[in-house]
Amino acid sequence: QVHLVESGGGSVQAGGSLRLSCATSGLRSDWHCIGWFRQAAGKEREGVATIDSDGSTSYADSVKGRFTISKDNAKNILYLQMNSLKPEDTDMYYCAADIVGCTRYCSGGTCVPTRQPAEFGYWGQGTQVTVSS
Repeated sequence: QVHLVESGGGSVQAGGSLRLSCATSGLRSDWHCIGWFRQAAGKEREGVATIDSDGSTSYADSVKGRFTISKDNAKNILYLQMNSLKPEDTDMYYCAADIVGCTRYCSGGTCVPTRQPAEFGYWGQGTQVTVSS
């Protein structure tokens, strides 16, 4: 049975930092694509960053240069380091995983995630991030 549990959310002022964690169980070698999504009330869920089983990463344009996704395979934990936070980063953040590999669009040496939320089979319960101006 697969479980994803996020933690690390909170309230910070603009310019501050937070690190989100997603503890996973039951995935092991199946987590070919794992990543972070976010969603505000009344809006669609959007991809923030993904990381593939080979370590390839991709980021939404809105967070490039500020957020870093990483994973500790020994501990089965996914991280999202968020720096230079902005009020528009205020959202509920979700960890997601799937056995199918990530897809991305790359241009100019950078890549954005293209897999849609509906394509991910496993989700956490979310952690709230609030950034005040």
